[in-house]
Amino acid sequence: MNIHEYQAKELLRGYGVAVPRGGVAFTPEEAASVARELGGPVWVVKSQIHAGGRGAGRFQDNPTGKGGVRVVKSVEEVASNAAEMLNHVLVTKQTGPAGKEVKRLYVEEGADIKRELYLGLLIDRATGRVTIIASTEGGMEIEEVAHNTPEKIVKVAIDPATGIQGHHTRKVAFALGLEGKQVGAAAMFIQAAYKAFTDLDCAIVEINPLIVTGAGDILALDAKMSFDDNALFRNKDVAALRDEAEEDPAEIEAAKHELNYVKLDGNIGCMVNGAGLAMATMDIIKLYGAEPANFLDVGGGATKERVTAAFKLILSDSAVEGILVNIFGGIMRCDVIAEGVVAAARDVKLHVPLVVRLEGTNVAFGKQILADSGLPILSADNLDDAARKIVAAVKKEAA
Repeated sequence: MNIHEYQAKELLRGYGVAVPRGGVAFTPEEAASVARELGGPVWVVKSQIHAGGRGAGRFQDNPTGKGGVRVVKSVEEVASNAAEMLNHVLVTKQTGPAGKEVKRLYVEEGADIKRELYLGLLIDRATGRVTIIASTEGGMEIEEVAHNTPEKIVKVAIDPATGIQGHHTRKVAFALGLEGKQVGAAAMFIQAAYKAFTDLDCAIVEINPLIVTGAGDILALDAKMSFDDNALFRNKDVAALRDEAEEDPAEIEAAKHELNYVKLDGNIGCMVNGAGLAMATMDIIKLYGAEPANFLDVGGGATKERVTAAFKLILSDSAVEGILVNIFGGIMRCDVIAEGVVAAARDVKLHVPLVVRLEGTNVAFGKQILADSGLPILSADNLDDAARKIVAAVKKEAA
């Protein structure tokens, strides 16, 4: 789960991470009020969407105008810029051409920036440890730095048995070229960020840029936090920060039915049980010249109702021109899948080719249910046969 910048800064502030003062606004009037409360002479008005590249982005109705992060020098300018941004669609390299509508802003006090650095924390899958990533190249995407100047990145893995230690923070501080009192300030900053990461079950904490001010202070000028969905039950306050307007409606609906769903750009819908089998199913669809429209794992213990919901979810995507159901019944019973498929197909008045491959527990019962349904369902003997059939059926329909 992702949250907005202002929410991330509020959480980090609670752990002692130094961030500039600011306030959220939903109207131009609220933006001006926040600016007056903060005091001048410089403010930054920031669009709050779940995407990076806001400053370099452009609004759909004014593609040659200013971006989604603006530095202004009067309360009047705060209000006028807020009016230009709120309820308008911002397009960045991370949103895609559709962009995202800006529904809230963050008005922040200006900062005297002397240096821009990068600091991030994430789980390194290779080591299974929380790892600090730091670079002197702040303000840039870390992927670009890794590609162009990898020598400017330092990584420090934290042993969970000991937690973060002084030598970890000193290594990062020295790698960033900090000196004097900045080293101590950076140590407290990093320790606080690490505690927030572990306490809140984060997937990512990214401070980009981490700045050194003219006075030598260390501040998080921007902040991004992402959380492990599976651990949200332990952090109800974090879960309450979810902004569903920033998420795919289909993925929200899937979560209500305990389905793992991700929309893709293809035209063949997939319903599979098991993430590995789902990946293999998508791969073989591509092998035979088509593209999957989604990743959808119904899980090992799906009910008839969950299968029906999954089927409806796939068909809610107008790009879907055919569906492949691939089920290996271990815990999952093939007859339950078949009942759900038949019920959903009748309910939504199936209008695209459907290929079903069943194998495992109660497979004979499942196939019989499909055969007796009277629906135009193509049966497949194995995954290869299923992929060939659905791709051929879709191409035939297109022709």
